[in-house]
Amino acid sequence: MSKHLLITGGAGFIGSHLADELLARGHRVRVLDRLAQQVHGDAARRPAYLSPEVELQVGDVCDPQAVRSALAGIDAVYHFASAVGVGQSMYEVAHYTRVNNLGTAVLLEALIERPVERLVVASSMSLYGEGLYRDAAGALRTVGERSLEQLRRGDWDWHDEHGAVLSPAPTPESKAPALASVYALSKYDQERMCLMMGRAYRIPTVALRFFNAYGPRQALSNPYTGVLAIFAARLLNGNAPAIFEDGWQQRDFVSVYDVARASRLALDVPAAAGEVFNIGSGRAVTVREIAQRLSEVMGKPRLLPQITGKYRMGDIRHCFADIGKAEAVLGYAPQVNLDDGLRELAAWLEGQAAVDRVAQASAELAERGLAL
Repeated sequence: MSKHLLITGGAGFIGSHLADELLARGHRVRVLDRLAQQVHGDAARRPAYLSPEVELQVGDVCDPQAVRSALAGIDAVYHFASAVGVGQSMYEVAHYTRVNNLGTAVLLEALIERPVERLVVASSMSLYGEGLYRDAAGALRTVGERSLEQLRRGDWDWHDEHGAVLSPAPTPESKAPALASVYALSKYDQERMCLMMGRAYRIPTVALRFFNAYGPRQALSNPYTGVLAIFAARLLNGNAPAIFEDGWQQRDFVSVYDVARASRLALDVPAAAGEVFNIGSGRAVTVREIAQRLSEVMGKPRLLPQITGKYRMGDIRHCFADIGKAEAVLGYAPQVNLDDGLRELAAWLEGQAAVDRVAQASAELAERGLAL
């Protein structure tokens, strides 16, 4: 049955793809988005990629009046509005706390007055901190944060008490959060507030922990966005991707189309209510490998990744998704393999321009002692 759906932050990368997915299913879609300069540029215009079928309301999720207006006649809400970026969150603390924490609180107060059939909130893999590990005997281990002393000497990996390197393992939803940045803390707050208030006010709520989403429409000039978009901006400007640590850290790269499908399933599946799900590819890829593969598909194989040997506060070594719960409950199955996804991304990038602000962002972190 057709529903009238609201996506906060829906003019952005993931939200706009979700809008396409929902429109294709016959739903009506409204978007509330303030068109932030860091994502949408100085013009703050409706993005050309946003479907003309989407009703766009330009407004701030922290503005109660804008939120109440956006909720009028809405059946279900996707709360995707968020300030994104681990490094930046460590010095723009008030901004991240305002957008992510206060914005969620404003939305929830509006939903108390006007409940909806379902609330789906975008959470993040960043709240895990480090992923799970296995020791030489195969036992699962959790770890904390690497010491500054360890990082300064370039000892990037985790070791057991005998000095053997621990092996990264898929991370399930049951792993306890380890909040290493203001961004991670704010995403955990968004998730818990939505689930808590959803239960109290009988609004079926689902939290989706997105891993490293990639694909067309990423904000290429935003140096705090996803790592593939940052690498793409470097390559478009004839610069090699710059990689922290040694490049062997592992991540889970998931197509934005798979993220959009998972988000739609979170609306449709009754058993999803009250639950938290990892949304990733379920595959681990090193940052070094992803940079090399992107260089190749963009036709710039000579721009080899630069391994900086530097470290940023809040970075983790390995984390990739165990997606078994999403497969079992949501019926989620990633459909876009990495090779196809990278080729499509490269084709989209051919028509794009990007300002390479990586050096500026790195300098800002270094000035504050957040990068070694």
